Order: sequence, then C-alpha cells, then structure tokens
Amino acid sequence: MVDIHLHSDYPCTQTVIPNQFIDDFMPEANGEFVKVYLYLLRCIHSHAYNCTISAIADKLNNTEMDVTRALRYWQRVGLLALEESPEGEICGISFLPMPKTAAPAVVKEEPASQPKAAAVKAAVTAVKQTAASETTSPAPAKHRYTPDEMAAFQKNESISELFFIAETYMKHPLSENDMNTILYWHEDLHFSTELIVYLLEYCISKGHSSIRYMDKVALSWHQKNITTVEAAREEASVHNQVYYGVMKALGINGRSLVDAETSFIRKWTKAYAFDLPIIQEACRRTITATHQPSFEYTDSILSSWYNSNVHTLEDIQNLDAAYSKKRKVSVKTTQPPRKNSFNNFSSREYDYDNLEEMLLSSSVH
Repeated sequence: MVDIHLHSDYPCTQTVIPNQFIDDFMPEANGEFVKVYLYLLRCIHSHAYNCTISAIADKLNNTEMDVTRALRYWQRVGLLALEESPEGEICGISFLPMPKTAAPAVVKEEPASQPKAAAVKAAVTAVKQTAASETTSPAPAKHRYTPDEMAAFQKNESISELFFIAETYMKHPLSENDMNTILYWHEDLHFSTELIVYLLEYCISKGHSSIRYMDKVALSWHQKNITTVEAAREEASVHNQVYYGVMKALGINGRSLVDAETSFIRKWTKAYAFDLPIIQEACRRTITATHQPSFEYTDSILSSWYNSNVHTLEDIQNLDAAYSKKRKVSVKTTQPPRKNSFNNFSSREYDYDNLEEMLLSSSVH
C-alpha cells in the first residue's frame, strides 16, 4: 500500500472547517464521505502529511473501497485533486480552494434532451474508453521449459513445495502443462508463492479445478496489477458481492459476464461510486421496462442518477416523486375536457313551421 502525500495551503495550527463546506457541500454529501473529508483536514492540520487508504479506513471503521469512493466524490465536486501512480493507486491528495459560489455537486456529462439512442451510444463509447484505459501492457509470452530446466526448478525447495500444494488442491499429479503454467505465474507474471497458493485456493473454492481457468484468473490479476494476497482478496470480495449481485438482479444464470459487461460494472462502482443497492434498483427497473437483461439500459438509468447527484435509495425516491408530480401537472394542463352523455352527440335542428303544416294536413285527411 503506497503512502499518500497531502498538500494544502491552509495554516497548520488548527483544524479549520470552512463555513461554505458546511452550508453548501455537506448537506448533499453522504455521511461517510463527510467523515473522510474531515479526517483529511485533521491530518493536514496536525502535520500528518503522509497516510494510506488502509490507515484512513481503519481509523473510520470503513473499507478501503469506501474511502476511495469518498475521495473520488470530493474530486468530482471540486474540493480535492487526486494524484495517481502509474499503477492507478492514489498517491497524492491536494485540497482545492472553496469556490466563491456553490458549485453543482456533479457536472453533467450529457444534455438532458439528448435522444435515448444517442445516450446509449455515448454510454457504450464511454465504457469502451474506460476499458481501454484500464488495460495494461500485454502479458509476457508463454514458453515451455525443457526437462532439464524443469528438474532444476524442482530442486528449489519453494517451487517443489508449490507443486506439492497444487497437486493437493487439484487432486491429481501435475502434468507437464500444469507445471509450465505454474512456473509462468511465478517466473513471468512475478506472482509470489503465497499469491499462487491463494489463486489455487480461490479457483478451487469456486468449483474450478481446470488449469486453463486458473490461468485466465491469473492473467486478469496481472492486468489489474494485483501482486499481493491482500489485493487479490479485495478484488475477489468486490467481484463476488457486486458482480453476482448484478447478475442476480438481472436474472443472469448459467454463464459468466463478458468483458464489456464487467466494464459497465467497474464504471458504476468506480467512476460513479454507486453502492450495490442503487445498482440493483437500476437493474430491477431495467427488467421491468425491457423484460430482459440489458447493461446498456441499466447504464442509461445510472448515468441519469449520477447526473442528478443521487447517492442513496432515498434520493431515488425523491427524484421519482418530483418526476411524478411534474408529470401530473403536465397532464392536467394539457388534457382536453371530457365529453359527457349530454354533449357527446350532435344536436338536431328542426323547422317548426314545416312541422306545423304537416300536422294540419294530416288532421284534415
């Protein structure tokens, strides 16, 4: 975990909380986000210029993901500037001056009047760009070791023990391909012995004992710069909770998510910083409207909520209530008057002089 260097132009004699923060920014923010911002102020004013995401999470009894979401939120509203390492980890936080006037909490990405088809197309483009930005350099090419090289590796006590553990998990003697793949993780992907053991344990616990499946997971971790067991556990926890929560909400069974779908989920959880209940609510509305899973439709809902500064399920209820009220007023002012049984047909016109003459003529005969 990298140290984060804090920067500020504030005097460091006491913890100063600007009134404008309390008046304009705090009411709209999630309470956990406010705690993170206040704790950072406390750090900067007590000369604690270095900290870690993990330390902040422990202090506030939060998860590291909660802290990261809070930092991303304050970056979006313009109160913090974040610096990132080449590996994508936050390594610097700068406090920005309070704006002279209250800034909107979230800058809209699309005009409200944008056609639905264009909005979906823009969302797909954004996801492709996000996926492209997250892709690291290609993994090293695989090569096969000769029998002499394999024998030399097996003389290494740690490698020999690693092979024994792999056989124990996989419940069969390792083939030449199995051993080459495990050495690829160790020598070329630079996975530690502990990380490889956790990889085996994780895949077996999911019911996958195939070395091909394990290799896919290993390559995925390599692309995400996962190099420790701690990082792998965090990734697995997030994957299990969010990914399977989305799959359940959309009614997806019997298959895994493809890359484009997981890119959408990363956008919702990282760029938008939405909690799982909000994402599941958008999934529920997607099924109600389309009667089938559609990540593009779900993304259009979540993008709209993101632009409307939604943070909780209560915010969604308030948004729905405001929309319903506006719709009722619109219908009331535009609805034509209803016809009743008395004016629902054309009135008849009679020539009374002609009727009188007809009656007189009939009485004479």
